[in-house]
Amino acid sequence: MTKNVKSEFDFLVKDILEDEHFLETKKDLHHGTSKYEHSLRVARLSYKLSKIFKADSKIATRAGLLHDFFFGTRKEKPENSYLRHPVTAANNAKKYFNVSDVEAEAIKTHMFHQVLLKKVFPFVNRKEKASIKEFKPKSKEGWIICASDLLVSVIECERFQFTYAANVLLLLILNIVLFKN
Repeated sequence: MTKNVKSEFDFLVKDILEDEHFLETKKDLHHGTSKYEHSLRVARLSYKLSKIFKADSKIATRAGLLHDFFFGTRKEKPENSYLRHPVTAANNAKKYFNVSDVEAEAIKTHMFHQVLLKKVFPFVNRKEKASIKEFKPKSKEGWIICASDLLVSVIECERFQFTYAANVLLLLILNIVLFKN
């Protein structure tokens, strides 16, 4: 990042990165790294994509940083599960950072690609229920968070488990081929 870009990015997320509740995410392992580091990567990519696609940088960056803002792991509590954790993260973001409705919606819909996958392959995560209507991003910033999280996750997981990353890429390609309009 250039100095001016880094300065703007830092300004947008300073309050979150210094918050004691958000700092708790450093303790949770996520894609072979901490949830804190993962979220920071998603926020940086979301910031860059928001500039490219002329979206609201503040919304995209802050929602990107808070997209996995839940406490503990996805296996510890039902509300932290694979497809329900976005709702938990959105609720926490509203509670601790008073995010806007657009930011909360972008956080809530960041797993849309997995909801599509579940509709195509219903045997994936059988216990989880999620509707396309509920989890489809409704803003440009929501689509950016969804794409950023997927791309960052693929890169993070590739370092630790190549087959997982390959499967995620295959699913992304299937989503594009099957659902292009």
